[in-house]
Amino acid sequence: MRGDGIGLAVIGCGTVGRIRAVLAREHPAVEWIGLCDIDADTAKKLGEDVDADFITSDLDELLARPEVSAVIVATAENEHVAPILSAVELGKPLFIEKPLATDPAESARVLEAIQSAGVDAVMGYTQRFRRRFQTVKQRLRDGQIGDVTSVVTRAFMNRMVPDATLRKTSERSNLTPMVVSGTHSLDMCMWLMEPREPVEVYARSIDATLGEMGTKDATFGLFTMDDGVIWSMNISWALPTVWPGAVYGLEIGIVGTKGVIDIEDTHRDVVLATQIPQPAGYTSKGYEPDTQRYVDFLGSYPPGDVSDGLLWGPMREETMTWFNHLSTGIATPHATARDGHRNLLLTMAMDHSARIGAPVGLPIEPETLL
Repeated sequence: MRGDGIGLAVIGCGTVGRIRAVLAREHPAVEWIGLCDIDADTAKKLGEDVDADFITSDLDELLARPEVSAVIVATAENEHVAPILSAVELGKPLFIEKPLATDPAESARVLEAIQSAGVDAVMGYTQRFRRRFQTVKQRLRDGQIGDVTSVVTRAFMNRMVPDATLRKTSERSNLTPMVVSGTHSLDMCMWLMEPREPVEVYARSIDATLGEMGTKDATFGLFTMDDGVIWSMNISWALPTVWPGAVYGLEIGIVGTKGVIDIEDTHRDVVLATQIPQPAGYTSKGYEPDTQRYVDFLGSYPPGDVSDGLLWGPMREETMTWFNHLSTGIATPHATARDGHRNLLLTMAMDHSARIGAPVGLPIEPETLL
């Protein structure tokens, strides 16, 4: 595609598909936009907002268009497999919102299809494009804290995400805090610790609040890496709706033989308190929070923030960098399809360990996780 204009197919026109499509209309290399969503009204509304060139509710009809040269898959988590495999048959570059699949065996099948076809596919792990994490990554590349010995990660999340995600589907068994949301902090730590790989995990979970919805409140785990590094990976997504963090609050501590890097990404540095009810912060089709919020940690919505009608932040960087990659061939820090599959297996291995109450050896076969 290098040097040619981009003909973009966006499959799934919900919250994230909309963001990507709006950004696509801004990029000078994107010459054509086609949209597909099973909800015709959702696709039509986005089509009007981005002046789309083609709109349909038929996936095959969109992918058959000769203008299509790149594809974004942004459907619901449980509905990624079919559009990815259809797009792989085209051999076109792919941007896939995580995960490849919510079934580990299906994820392996999708990864195999992508690799066999030699498709240039990346995954939506937006936080890699935050300036602070890019800086930390370079300091680790430069060896500025010596050899890493231990890592600790804590993620706090407002329960709006599980509320909105689980109400869309009855297939909830794999929609756990780790698989849906902990995967972002897990990916971040795996990226920062490259090329290490985990060899064991032991985890525990609790479902006191969200059990009735078919998911867990929190999962805490301890990984052992292949060089002996220990890594504590913890997430709770059951904080009350009034919690001021719109979505994610993350802390990471990385200890080395000659130094330490301590990252506070909790967004408590800019706090808004007001008598006026605040927007939910997290938006999803058909979802409204059950209580009003009057305090907000500004900047805590992972994609970024809207100012004067434009989104600014890591999702802009991630999306525009992908378009630049397609246009010029430059290397980027995007997560690969292999990274996405690995992340799914690791998050599910944590859930599996918590379920059986024992350590789990890694790597683990997808069939074991079923």
